[in-house]
Amino acid sequence: MKPVVVLNVVGLTPRLLPAMPNLSRLAARGGSAPLRTVLPAVTCTVQSTLLTGRLPVDHGIVGNGWYFRELGEIHLWRQHNRLVGGPKVWETARARHPGYRVANVCWWYAMGASTDMLVTPRPVYHADGRKSPDCYTRPPALHDRLTAELGPFPLFRYWGPTAGLASSRWIAAATRRILRTERPDLVLAYVPHLDYDLQRFGPDSPQATAAARAVDAELAPLLDEAARDGATVIALSEYGITAVDHPVDINRALRRAGWLEVYTQAGMEYLDPWASRAFAVADHQTAHVYVADEADVPKVHDLLTRLPGVAEVLGREEQARYGLDHPRSGELVAVAAPDAWFTYYYWLDDARAPDFARSVEIHRKPGYDPAELFFDPADRFVKAKAALGLARKKLGLRYTMNAVPLEPSCVRGSHGRLPDSPSDGPVVLCSDPDWRPALTSAGALRAVDLPDLLLGLQGLRG
Repeated sequence: MKPVVVLNVVGLTPRLLPAMPNLSRLAARGGSAPLRTVLPAVTCTVQSTLLTGRLPVDHGIVGNGWYFRELGEIHLWRQHNRLVGGPKVWETARARHPGYRVANVCWWYAMGASTDMLVTPRPVYHADGRKSPDCYTRPPALHDRLTAELGPFPLFRYWGPTAGLASSRWIAAATRRILRTERPDLVLAYVPHLDYDLQRFGPDSPQATAAARAVDAELAPLLDEAARDGATVIALSEYGITAVDHPVDINRALRRAGWLEVYTQAGMEYLDPWASRAFAVADHQTAHVYVADEADVPKVHDLLTRLPGVAEVLGREEQARYGLDHPRSGELVAVAAPDAWFTYYYWLDDARAPDFARSVEIHRKPGYDPAELFFDPADRFVKAKAALGLARKKLGLRYTMNAVPLEPSCVRGSHGRLPDSPSDGPVVLCSDPDWRPALTSAGALRAVDLPDLLLGLQGLRG
């Protein structure tokens, strides 16, 4: 069976391809097409659709996080695969070809997945509060083999103010090693580098072009390895990142209108979802808005439609048009205007912000925070303070990294809404010309059709 390597090059668009000669050569061999993504066009939702062939209403991943009504808590970036409903593509392949082997290198919802091999970021959370970079693997012995050869997983280069090429380099090298030594039938690799500078500086910036060149060069050895192994390579993206300059404080608007409540501890304010009549889980350019009393939905809908920067507010009927009407979804889903995105901020005075607001804390914040990609420009000593915190960590001491700005205007790129133009939307490239029958009559690949494409390329379509 011919192996297939799927490279999830986050943020890849037709607009960026001219700066990426290695991926362009891949497309020249087989072809490229727009990828018809889903709403919301965010990591966890799109990946779940790509791997199950189902819409959010069926697989249940309605965003990068949501309000867990059964817990009364907001959680983003959960990791367990049981959250994703429906059979995954490799499970379908195994049913048709016993012994089918798959490796997942940093695609989401890896924990507890039925893959043969997996690598996923997993910090060490020490008892004294320290956090050390590391990863989780299956089989367990893979951890020591990878870290001995490549060093520890570069967690602080994977997300945060210092996020950069090092994490994509590590992932590409790990994928090469697994491809070479384990020879799986399907390899999934997540390559995040474009995500960083496109959000920091915007997709039309010189930094975006430089990032595209850099990640393309980093992928060259992996593409060569796959070619030597006779593998079909698919490179795709979950979404395209577009320019923004309008942060929308959706929770502050709900609070000022009396819908959202907070509680105070140690002089800091915390969102109180149990007591709030309405609040939003902000997620890039979409926000799930949870309304406790169904009778209040029309009033909250009216408030949000009048909020500058909001393009559309979806009730259950409108959500159904996008396959998003799952019980985990908010009673309403707000979609930002093309130049706008949603902050999670709910406090009205920065002096009352919780301490995690100024830190990289993806699991404690009740919404996505792209400001975590920046050092606070208002603090001229911020990098020195961060270096001191890092030194304290290496000495085994408790430390804080209060480096993240509370002023969101630095963010220049976002995603989540469906693209207005194919040149700014996600794209799929394939090295095998035989993939073309999977395309629609309009010459695009629907995200829900990726499993059928993968099965077809390996002669496993039912």
